[in-house]
Amino acid sequence: MQYREMGRPVLLLVLVFVIVCGSIATRRMSAKNETGVAPNAFASPSPTPRTREELPQDSDEVVKFDTNLTNIFFTAADKNKRFISDLKAEDIRVLEDGEPQEIFTFQRNIDLPLSLAILIDTSASEERTLPDEKIAARAFLENVLRPNRDEAAIVSFTGETTLEQGFSGNLERLRRAIDRVEFVPPSGYIGGGVVVNGTPPISGTNQSLAGSTAIWDAVWATAEELISGSAEHTRRAIILLTDGADTSSRMKMQDAIERAQKADALIYAIGIGDRYTFGVNEGDLRKIAEKTGGRAYFPRHERDLHEAFAQIQRDLREQYLVAYSPRNKARDGSYRRIEIELVNPALKQRHLKLNYRAGYFAKTSGPEPATRKRVQDR
Repeated sequence: MQYREMGRPVLLLVLVFVIVCGSIATRRMSAKNETGVAPNAFASPSPTPRTREELPQDSDEVVKFDTNLTNIFFTAADKNKRFISDLKAEDIRVLEDGEPQEIFTFQRNIDLPLSLAILIDTSASEERTLPDEKIAARAFLENVLRPNRDEAAIVSFTGETTLEQGFSGNLERLRRAIDRVEFVPPSGYIGGGVVVNGTPPISGTNQSLAGSTAIWDAVWATAEELISGSAEHTRRAIILLTDGADTSSRMKMQDAIERAQKADALIYAIGIGDRYTFGVNEGDLRKIAEKTGGRAYFPRHERDLHEAFAQIQRDLREQYLVAYSPRNKARDGSYRRIEIELVNPALKQRHLKLNYRAGYFAKTSGPEPATRKRVQDR
């Protein structure tokens, strides 16, 4: 009897505890049913774009933006090619097809990972300078590529385009791919770009392509089949090592430019060639570079080459990002022309050079192509 009387308070406490726990569990389930997630789960970010005042400045973090925004990277430099790093959103105006746009985001020093495709011309006109091209390609990668952050691919081309090494962050693997690149003379080739006619070989088409140059085909194929499938959230660029003398492309230069623009890839052209025998087509290389937001360089000495690489690296690392929601909401795949203007009177007097892509192609109403994830080297 005495045992039962002592156990009764304990039993009452247990019942109260069960009731309280049940009440808490009921409230939690109710909250989960209303929101679709448990109260302590991470919430998805709001798709509403933040204003420029809400964004951190000088942030190295990659920011994800609403898919309806158009993102434009640009650089600013003075007449001595010194980079200007103190621009503000109110210093510029963005126009699309001549119409001013409302800026949602302005951020500087966007240090994104890089996805680079190195294109090496191995045609007959590059016979003497191919060793210099290979040295240049290796030097560029050694100076720019950061392990476990950036990736690069190696492509060689004559009349045909060959993938020597797909995207990789392994510098040694990329070096070996560059070392494998070589000039293969066509049938009847005696040097200096001269081919002696004779009995055509069995694979006559391939042999004739070996001695020709299809630059625009190579750029188009690289943008279409390689760059467009590169890792997400990277800065994409094509480094084109050639003399610019296209002799056999089926694609036009404009086709290559448009495909690079659709892949959101800059083209940096480095005009290297046998200037005494073939010359360098500076006009075409400047055009394809500037139309995609890149630059063209024509080094004559090793020092010039290193300076070009240093400037390309600054271009890719020290950039501004401006994002806006286009007033033209049509998802029609049309080309939209972009202009970024300085509106700050003091900056306009300094004659700064703003470098950016000339335009972009609007999205279409169909599904967007899937982009692959970064693949780690084994």
